[in-house]
Amino acid sequence: MTLPQTMQGMVLTGHGGLEKLEWREDLTVPSPGADEVLIRVAASSVNNTDINTRTGWYSKSVRGDTASGAAQGYGTAADADGGWSGVAFSFPRIQGADCCGEIVAAGSAVPTARIGERVLVRALQSPESPGSGPATATFGSECDGAFAEYALARSQDAIAVRSDLSDVELASFPCAFSTAEGMVQRGGLGAERVLITGASGGVGSAAIQLAKRRGARVTALTSPSKADQLRALGAGETLDRDAPLPERGFDSVLDLVGGPRWPDLIGALRDGGRYVTAGAIAGPIVELDLRTLYLRDLSFFGCTHQPANVFTDLVGYIEAGEIRPTVAETYRLADLRSAQEAFLTKSHVGKIGIRIPD
Repeated sequence: MTLPQTMQGMVLTGHGGLEKLEWREDLTVPSPGADEVLIRVAASSVNNTDINTRTGWYSKSVRGDTASGAAQGYGTAADADGGWSGVAFSFPRIQGADCCGEIVAAGSAVPTARIGERVLVRALQSPESPGSGPATATFGSECDGAFAEYALARSQDAIAVRSDLSDVELASFPCAFSTAEGMVQRGGLGAERVLITGASGGVGSAAIQLAKRRGARVTALTSPSKADQLRALGAGETLDRDAPLPERGFDSVLDLVGGPRWPDLIGALRDGGRYVTAGAIAGPIVELDLRTLYLRDLSFFGCTHQPANVFTDLVGYIEAGEIRPTVAETYRLADLRSAQEAFLTKSHVGKIGIRIPD
């Protein structure tokens, strides 16, 4: 197979507003290293992390919610540590944490039999690191991602998938569902009472399905207009996001929101309950009375690093038909700015898909 030398894609040129997304038609098609594969990207989708990285929200200089700078960014203060890992971000960067595509070339250490496989790329990856703790890298952040016609991935991070779902439907899974599954596994969720915040978003709606799959009794925080859709995904009950929460009413809270209502979430845990978080869209700065933590024997879990089985388990659920995609809208990659604008309205349930080929 003869591959092109150049490709089209969307490039992030710096922290800031939507103007930092630049459409290019002269990007170089990358060549795989020894343990890498080259993927012809078929579809991707929009994630909070794409927008938060663009704006520099991960910087410690930013203390507000994710919406406050989502269109315009947070200024140059975020330049020093605007990447999600707490260091300066490298530009230009092809973002796109979600990737569904076909392997079209392989490095020398990769079996040639892999060429032609339909794959999903692991969104949260574990690079080798000399550090003392688990290292994590995000596809489309520490390396170029899927917002282009071709993308590289380590062979071990390109997982074959056998499914009748469309490319866009499959591309809705990697980042959001693996984040949710990582939360579920890290928090040891079982057949118990769980409260899920941000429940209409990509991770929240995924968490509903994954919690229900484990037999949990799910209560979803959402707006009334989205309640029926979330019940269809598996929520046994919905609460308005501004409604009072039952004191000590839940065994576990899966939180993606944080912000001003955070103390209410802690109050809603039973004694000995578990709080699990992988987001803070309403704001990262909260107040905790340590006496509440230790006198009530609560456990707190922050979830970013994912053991390798989280993603392969997820692919198994997909192939078994145990979870289903929730794609609200689909845009062309060239219209990524419009897709992000639609994403920021928060009027949808689930994911906004990105179709890569024109």
